[in-house]
Amino acid sequence: MFRKMRRFKQQISKESCVKILKEQPRGVLSVIGDDGYPYGVPMDHLYSEEDNRLYFHCAREGHKLDAINACDKVSYCVMDGGYRKEGEWALNINSVIVFGRMRVVSEEDKKREICVELCKKFTDDEAYLQKELDSAFNRVCCLELTVEHMTGKLVNES
Repeated sequence: MFRKMRRFKQQISKESCVKILKEQPRGVLSVIGDDGYPYGVPMDHLYSEEDNRLYFHCAREGHKLDAINACDKVSYCVMDGGYRKEGEWALNINSVIVFGRMRVVSEEDKKREICVELCKKFTDDEAYLQKELDSAFNRVCCLELTVEHMTGKLVNES
């Protein structure tokens, strides 16, 4: 169903893909948008190795949710910060692309868990977290991407 990577010598391990998903805070979610045009939007994510799912939060309405409601197949791309080898100008970048199905999380306890864990990726300020939960939780939509296929590769930009 999914293509094999053409440049297989550049493929990175599943463990490396998981490390990137856990360490990097954001990526680009791509959906099939209006009139069949691709729609890519930057998103913060939370990766759960335990259940091999990605979690997101967003507004309760908009282009992204309309697209997901029309077709739940999505892809999500994450890149690391890259590195340069001694004496070289070109950046070496590891990227991961996840393909899967997206659903809206309706369970309140799961939504709260997602929001808390996402916030903790960016700050350990408990007062800020509680303020956000008190003021915005009722307006938040959480999404769950079930991973069906994941690939990663190392690319040299030269």
